[in-house]
Amino acid sequence: MDDVKKLITLTKKEDFGYLTETITTLKKELVKQPTAVPLIGFSGAPFTLASYLIEGKPSRDFALTKKIMHEQPDTWRYLMRVLTDSVLFYLGVQVEAGIEAVQLFDSWVGCLSKDDYMKYVLPFSEEIFKGLKYAKIPRIHFAVDTAAFLKEFASVDCEVVGVDWRMSIPDAWEIIGHDKAIQGNLDPALLLCDFEVIKKEVDKIIDSLPKREGFIFNLGHGVLPDTSYETIMKLTEYIHSK
Repeated sequence: MDDVKKLITLTKKEDFGYLTETITTLKKELVKQPTAVPLIGFSGAPFTLASYLIEGKPSRDFALTKKIMHEQPDTWRYLMRVLTDSVLFYLGVQVEAGIEAVQLFDSWVGCLSKDDYMKYVLPFSEEIFKGLKYAKIPRIHFAVDTAAFLKEFASVDCEVVGVDWRMSIPDAWEIIGHDKAIQGNLDPALLLCDFEVIKKEVDKIIDSLPKREGFIFNLGHGVLPDTSYETIMKLTEYIHSK
């Protein structure tokens, strides 16, 4: 608790001049494009940020994070309070600067059980999405490996739910509900393959889609470091041709 209480909640817009300047510059460039290109703002979610702070290094089991969560619930709640308020402020700065959609990444929350997610994480995520409703822009909730609690994960007040490659889009959409858009879900590792392999996997996703609007093609997680820029460009062009 002593360490957590040293953390300062973000409240000063002047600390993010570099961010607002970047957003302003990008928007000026994007309006020059032949077709509209929205600028998406983003932040890590409180749980994922907390796991980085607690573990201090990459982790497979997030044992220290879970230990704090269960053994020191007051410390956990204090940490999540600071992070939730800071994320809301940080995203608010981006909204004010002109972003046209926002995505909350909870990359590592899939390490939790359904009960732990609902008790220790979901209330804070719900607060962030409710706090962003005023912006009247699409809000995207994304995580990896959420199959065990996808319904609960998708229950926040958002317009879009992002899913990874472990579940098909049709199956995930049935759980999420067709009143929300869905984003996903090509395995990033496939971008290391020959492009003919990539095309087959993309076609499989597209061909599986229900005949309705509300699908956003994306990777199921971040781009791997060894992925070539040329492959990403070819993938983008191929998707646009579909």
